[in-house]
Amino acid sequence: MGRFEWVVFRKHGGYKEESPKMFYPIFVGDGRNIRIPTATWIATKDKWQIGGGKREGETAVWPIDQYGAERRWKWGIERARKDLSELCAKPNNLGEMDIYMKSRMKPGALPKTLWDDRKYSAAEHGTATLAKMFGMRKFLFPKSPHLVEDCLLAAGCENESYILDYFAGSGTTGHAVINLNREDGGRRKFFLVEMGEYFDTVLLPRIKKVAYTPEWKNGRPVRKATPEETERGPRIIKYMRLESYEDALDNIEFASREQTTLEDDYLLKYMLKWETRGSATLLNVENLASPFSYNLRLRANGRTRTKTVDIPETFNYLLGLNVRSRRSYNDDDGHYLVYRGKTRSEPGRQVAVIWRETAGWKKEDFERDKAFVKKHDMTANTTYVNGDSLIPGAKPVEGLFRDRMFRGTGA
Repeated sequence: MGRFEWVVFRKHGGYKEESPKMFYPIFVGDGRNIRIPTATWIATKDKWQIGGGKREGETAVWPIDQYGAERRWKWGIERARKDLSELCAKPNNLGEMDIYMKSRMKPGALPKTLWDDRKYSAAEHGTATLAKMFGMRKFLFPKSPHLVEDCLLAAGCENESYILDYFAGSGTTGHAVINLNREDGGRRKFFLVEMGEYFDTVLLPRIKKVAYTPEWKNGRPVRKATPEETERGPRIIKYMRLESYEDALDNIEFASREQTTLEDDYLLKYMLKWETRGSATLLNVENLASPFSYNLRLRANGRTRTKTVDIPETFNYLLGLNVRSRRSYNDDDGHYLVYRGKTRSEPGRQVAVIWRETAGWKKEDFERDKAFVKKHDMTANTTYVNGDSLIPGAKPVEGLFRDRMFRGTGA
């Protein structure tokens, strides 16, 4: 595909009278699909005779600038028809539809050191963009999505790139990646990290809005996304909250409440390793018998609340599981959640992770559990299961969970 940036298709400094054959209409449909019309050159009039005219729902875009001057396109009509995939239609700075082309960078070429295009303005295309999406100003000095898009292209973020933003702010990076994918059909993926309270009020709602449709005004969608935009846009937006350092400290509990004088580091390490083993933040393995109701206390806005932790999903990350399927079983035999996939350590083997509620189970319950798993063919080449089990060949989750969670910490 090569590195490129989107630039206006209208030639800078070029006028109709200099190259009249470069002056012709480009038709833009409702879904921004573009069409080069059939045309016959009339030499006596120095102009194109357009055949067929506009179709229903189309708009004719001519190479006319914001001052009304008749300019010219950069390519002739035959070249434009041949390389139509290099062109796209999108609103310009005035909100009017314009034609853009891919300007490809030569191998080894560096981007300009000074970017002075108005589309990079934080006020005009950063603050204004968010105001259209939310109907009000909700974030100070957000970057322009156009600026981030061109930064990504200049950095060589092509079709399958992974883009990571450790300081995501209002989510402009995610917005820019979605825009690029919709324009060129790329499959770029973005990872955003943010600890500010505006994650819930700005960043997450913004990404949801952009995923729904690219055009907003006064906090409302202007239109639905076209089928192509939907196909090229994100299907799933996944986010997770990580336990903070303060929350981890707040969830440490000692087995003994007696006051102890800490005379040396050894005693402190002993207490943290053994006296606090039952703390939820240090993974209380006994509580994994009820994996769907594992709770932590979280503090926010001066208040403490209890939050259920997604233990199965946490284990998937620690295991390095590329999940291929997730299936839930709910019937008289209980609640089962089964993940299937492969890991980097066992790329040629199918892995299954089985979670179920085992608190209070007796021997007959484990016999029933074994039969239920066999009936539904839940096992794989490597099978992990929480708690005790009679499932043939199944490995316990608990030991591996602790090992991966605290590897290298001495815990």
